[in-house]
Amino acid sequence: MLTHNQIWKGVDLLAARAGLTASALAKRAGMDATTFNVSKRYSQDGTRPRWPSTESIAKALAAVRVDFEEFAALAAGTAQTRSVPLIGFAQAGADGFFDDAGFPAGQGWEEVIFPGVEDAHAYALEISGDSMVPVYRAGDRVVVAPGETPRKGDRVVVRTVGGEVMAKEVARLSGDGVKLLSLNPDYPGRILKTSEIAWMARIVWASQ
Repeated sequence: MLTHNQIWKGVDLLAARAGLTASALAKRAGMDATTFNVSKRYSQDGTRPRWPSTESIAKALAAVRVDFEEFAALAAGTAQTRSVPLIGFAQAGADGFFDDAGFPAGQGWEEVIFPGVEDAHAYALEISGDSMVPVYRAGDRVVVAPGETPRKGDRVVVRTVGGEVMAKEVARLSGDGVKLLSLNPDYPGRILKTSEIAWMARIVWASQ
């Protein structure tokens, strides 16, 4: 049985896995932003532990597409780990590192360890520059899963046919293309036609 501290640790890890704060996770799940705040975890006098509701946990899991078994492993500290290839974000636009489907290819990849990544083709990108601040900063690493289908609200890495690589949030998907929101308000969003996209991979983990 998971303890009070483990449950709340699991919530924090679930948020971090998606590159979110606990407040942002609650908002993404359609709940009040304070649902998972630290102040909600104990009674006002600090003597009685408060537990998140099963409904709030279920909504959070659905929002980031994680099942309860995986959440329990995160909370208990027993999540399995595996190594995934790592490449600098700037290099992702160069030829030879990916195949036509956006799967890692070629040689010279460094390997890094991440927990709970099931996609056999998953790989990590190391962020550079400030175009993704404040969500991701230079040196942060994100794991992407090219085998998963992105949906509205997901954070994704996109490579255009011209070799441009960007991390954005999906605002709208259609058969004709995708509307992307910028993670940094100082940078514009993008609207890309399907013909302009080489590949698009969902971000499933962030190490910050």
